[in-house]
Amino acid sequence: MPPGGRFGPGFLSDEEKKNRPKVTGKLLKRIFSYLKPYWKQMTLVLIAILASAILTLMPSVLTGRIVDEGLIAQNMNKLVFYILLSFGVTLLANLIGIIESYMNTWIAQHITYDMRNSMYRHLQKMSQRFYTTNNQGDIITRMTSDISGVQQVITGTLTSIISNSITLAVALVIMFRENWLLALVGVVIIPLFTIPTRSAGKTRWTITNESQACNDEINGILNETMSVSGQLLVKLFGMEKREYERYEKVNHEMIRLNIRESMAGRWFRMALNTFTNIGPMLIYLFGGIIMMKYDDSLTVGQITVLVALLGKMYGPVNQLLNIQVDWIRSMALFSRIFEYYDMPAEIENAPDAITPDHADGEVEFRHVRFHYDPEREILKDVSFKLEKGRCIAIVGPSGSGKSTLINLIPRLYDVIDGEVLFDGTDVRKLDLDFLRRNIGIVSQETYLFNGTIRDNLLYAKPDATEEELIEACKRANIYDFISSQETGLDTVVGNRGLKLSGGEKQRISIARILLKDPALMIFDEATSALDSISEQKIQDAIEPLIASRTSILIAHRLSTILAADEILVVCNGEIAERGKHSELVGRGGVYTQLYETQFSRAAEQTASDLGYSEGESDE
Repeated sequence: MPPGGRFGPGFLSDEEKKNRPKVTGKLLKRIFSYLKPYWKQMTLVLIAILASAILTLMPSVLTGRIVDEGLIAQNMNKLVFYILLSFGVTLLANLIGIIESYMNTWIAQHITYDMRNSMYRHLQKMSQRFYTTNNQGDIITRMTSDISGVQQVITGTLTSIISNSITLAVALVIMFRENWLLALVGVVIIPLFTIPTRSAGKTRWTITNESQACNDEINGILNETMSVSGQLLVKLFGMEKREYERYEKVNHEMIRLNIRESMAGRWFRMALNTFTNIGPMLIYLFGGIIMMKYDDSLTVGQITVLVALLGKMYGPVNQLLNIQVDWIRSMALFSRIFEYYDMPAEIENAPDAITPDHADGEVEFRHVRFHYDPEREILKDVSFKLEKGRCIAIVGPSGSGKSTLINLIPRLYDVIDGEVLFDGTDVRKLDLDFLRRNIGIVSQETYLFNGTIRDNLLYAKPDATEEELIEACKRANIYDFISSQETGLDTVVGNRGLKLSGGEKQRISIARILLKDPALMIFDEATSALDSISEQKIQDAIEPLIASRTSILIAHRLSTILAADEILVVCNGEIAERGKHSELVGRGGVYTQLYETQFSRAAEQTASDLGYSEGESDE
């Protein structure tokens, strides 16, 4: 529901009242700072609003001249003149109104443009913690609906305050200049006009809240039962009748509420029309009494002017009554936006960030400690070194901190204590762009954009040639699949790559990393969710890579682990064991348990699927 409600004065919900923002000079100054670059355009808007408000009231004033000097005096020339003048003034007021509306919209659109760009730039700097902690829907809402609401504040709330205040002030001045006594009679009636408006507003606000809840329930049912997975579940369990009855019940309630809301509007309009007519009637009554008994200089035209101006005042008064709610909602809107603006970027470049000429990909952890929550430490005093050209495998039980450990290298998070060094330099001192450009990660959950295979590959290297794309795909063991497609590299992968299998997505992801050509390659459970055939194809793509450059493997497959120069066993946030497979498997420690419960079974299954013996598989 837009600010101010769509039926008379708006009303704040309990949540809005509870979270009513504190309006301070600092907040207002910050809000109006967005208008500062457009102060020239705003000046033109204010002039247009003033001119439009005055010109809009002129036909009401001219009505008195038409009645007195034209109709009653039976002067055709003046009658035609004042009618044409009234028409001309009305036309001019409407033209100015169009210009004012255009300028207002132009300013609002440019301010939202500035705010969206600023917000997007700020959110791009936020750490991974921000995106894992905050709801994705809430982030998108701040970027879209909240910032779009700023346009309504400028074109609606702010303009409404200025325009209605000017209209009301000018109308009051003219009325009291015409006849102060009759003007006073008309003004006294105005408060009565607001009674049915507020009463109907409360009723319809309540009904609208109920309708919204009902509509949310309908949308929930549709989202659950009309999705591919939901519809399949309904059919498999034979629940079509139950779901129809559930939908029919909520739909019937929505119809009932819609009828109630419609009838509330009918009663509102009836009461509104009644009170709207009281003011003019009283002015005609008191005007007639004054004109007939006390002051014959009062003319019919003057009475007509006062009645017309009184009618012009009803709208501005009603809208200004809404301003409190509009204002509070507007302030709440800006407060929500500023809340995100004020969130500090945890991961930022150091003022004197270092950008080396090249990278070897060496990694060293020195007494690293890390936690997401201070009450639960994830990594505890972790130290190890990975030298150039070598490969280490990191294994351990689920939740032991393996993925967290590698996320510290490209500074997706920063350590709580200790140091992570890249080529001998603390990653916090390195230029972020340099650091991340030289680290490539292939994760378990491969993400592909909704586009073609070519689009996704070029994300790593926008200027890559056709030959480079093909070579990367061949090395990633995916080119045979691509060449078998009708459109080749221009094959559309679908949202998140849903048109491809898990193995195909992983190999495209590997090709993308090859185009990036990083100094350090990290494979985070890259084959854990795949069948053995797909795993073998990816394994064939990975092995030449780890033999030629510095790399880290997080894996649960024995074949992957055996390719590493050293194995680090992480348990409860610490490196419990380290060494080669042959050294660790017989110690009876954590690695032995993992081997007996996980690695060996995976190796046997792979061997079985590929038609090898267990011994051949282990080789």
